[in-house]
Amino acid sequence: MNSKKNILESEKSATAQGYDVEKIRHDFPILHQNIHGKSLVYLDNAASTQKPLSVINALTAYYSTINANIHRGIHTLSEKATAEYELTRESVRAFINASSTDEIIFTKGTTEGINLVASSYGRKNIGKGDVIIISGMEHHSNMVPWQMLAEEKGAVIKIIPLDANGDIILEEYEKLLKGGVKIVAINHASNTLGTINPVKKIIELAHKAGAVILIDGAQSVAHLDINVQDLDADFYAFSSHKLYGPTGTGVLYGKRALLEAMSPYQGGGEMIKDVSYEKCSYNDLPYKFEAGTPNIADTIALRTAFEYINALGKVNIRAHENNLLTYATEKLLAIDRLKIIGTAKEKLSIVSFVIEGIHHQDTGIILDQEGIAIRTGHHCTQPLMGAFKISGTSRASFALYNTLEEVDKLEAGIKKVIKMFK
Repeated sequence: MNSKKNILESEKSATAQGYDVEKIRHDFPILHQNIHGKSLVYLDNAASTQKPLSVINALTAYYSTINANIHRGIHTLSEKATAEYELTRESVRAFINASSTDEIIFTKGTTEGINLVASSYGRKNIGKGDVIIISGMEHHSNMVPWQMLAEEKGAVIKIIPLDANGDIILEEYEKLLKGGVKIVAINHASNTLGTINPVKKIIELAHKAGAVILIDGAQSVAHLDINVQDLDADFYAFSSHKLYGPTGTGVLYGKRALLEAMSPYQGGGEMIKDVSYEKCSYNDLPYKFEAGTPNIADTIALRTAFEYINALGKVNIRAHENNLLTYATEKLLAIDRLKIIGTAKEKLSIVSFVIEGIHHQDTGIILDQEGIAIRTGHHCTQPLMGAFKISGTSRASFALYNTLEEVDKLEAGIKKVIKMFK
């Protein structure tokens, strides 16, 4: 097919310009193993990306040479650990173009960041009858915290509907913004459909309505250029493990004025200035929201993940992933009985699909026997599945180290699944 020829030419051009996917794959030790006697094809990157050796080495180096608590000690190891930890905060600031490191809060991940905002901002600013808007494609982590808040405060949650392609309907969103809206919470990109939302426009409309907006950036941060100042986002949350960093750490960005007005999310060490038996005073930003000993090692290693992505260049990564998406979409659409769920014009490298007469779990089990790792189920987007009148999908999600040959293996694996269920 002409599109395949064009994609192959594009890949050759990228290699000539320095984006050599085979060379990149050597940076990821986990990819070079067999699963059930077959070479691993890892296509579950929307759930968690694999880690380059540089990130793994950063973890080992921390535990081997620095390991000490931060911000509290005057001995050499503590001071080194503190310096490395705060260097990561600066690398986050630069990666998303925040105006100050004071606006960078370290969390366990996207989920904790959203819960922090729902608890600290929401409990203070949401009252009975106030409106919270989310979209119909949200991950449970950007849905359940707002449901909990609405139940507690007597607020109302309204849902932005989607069209058949999996795009939000902006006209319906504008209608929902009329009257009493205090918070809008929406993902930058869908973990299930791959849809990239027009968040700059969504933010602009929210602000015109007087609402504060939170963006769930879990899926977007590894793929898209993020500039929180240009977006004018009030809050932006993301996780390390979806951008080639370790698990258990993440980031909440918040505008300084909003963070300063918010109460701490948790109490304990580090988040205080002074404590007496009667009362306490809170620390300055960002430490007010970072109670207790943090995930020091993984946060330090996150900086190495940023360095790895920056060295390859997001423009190059995105071009490669777009090639994979185009190629995979073409291959899968040609398979009889298979239907792709989520056909938005602007997508990340995610393909969710259903096969007529075959349960998605069966598809995943059989593909695993072929060494192919995909995700099956509702992907923590159960209401979205209900909107599409399905129980779940099979999802293949691509990253900077995947290849066209792996897409061919996915195609062959799916055809084998279908043949087994004839």
